[in-house]
Amino acid sequence: MAGAAPARPIVVRVAVFGCNSRMAQDKKYEITVGAESKYLADQSDEPAGRYVFAYTMTLRNTGTVSAQLISRHWIITDANNHVQEVKGLGVVGEQPLLAPGESFQYSSGAAIGTVVGTMRGTYQMVADDGTRFDAPIPEFTLSIPRTLH
Repeated sequence: MAGAAPARPIVVRVAVFGCNSRMAQDKKYEITVGAESKYLADQSDEPAGRYVFAYTMTLRNTGTVSAQLISRHWIITDANNHVQEVKGLGVVGEQPLLAPGESFQYSSGAAIGTVVGTMRGTYQMVADDGTRFDAPIPEFTLSIPRTLH
């Protein structure tokens, strides 16, 4: 994708207390999250300071138990340090259940007031065994083409 930032996957390991084998538990609740963003010039209004971006998120269950995405919490920050927080159930109207090895990908959008910004956050997950855990979303950049080198 032209102008797209490369996906930056991160392996998320969630420690669960009260277990005999911490390594086994860490692997049990493991989600890999990747992000890719793209500037949408046709939906932006640059003279008015409105810059619109599409982003595609990929979640992969690299753990050993199924887990369902329940909700999300986004922190979107522009270059002026203006922060937007977005919380809600599911993503794009879905609460996907991911078996070990399964992936889910979706696309959505965000608007900020500067040519550069960032997004980061967490997905709130529930494993089949009832364990709740957060899957951190690594920070990624929103940038119009040729703004960052």
